[in-house]
Amino acid sequence: MLSILRKSFWLFGFAVALLILFLPGYTKLQESRVKNRKLEENFRKMAIENYLLQEELKRIENDPVYQEKIVRDKMGVVRKGEIPIKIFSEKKR
Repeated sequence: MLSILRKSFWLFGFAVALLILFLPGYTKLQESRVKNRKLEENFRKMAIENYLLQEELKRIENDPVYQEKIVRDKMGVVRKGEIPIKIFSEKKR
């Protein structure tokens, strides 16, 4: 009976020692996996954004109508003979 108890004690001690030895590494592994998933998701979003920006750049370079729209909207350029009119909205209190 004492021999079985002694073996059980050593087995339990061995299990605890393994747990103490490997638990911090396993925890870091799980944290790294979570961080990796977040980085992969961020990469996917940036790849999509990059693709959309490349498409817009192609459109700006090749589409004169779109170029004119951008110049008019963002830079306020008007054609010769046009009169620019600015409309201000009322400020609500």
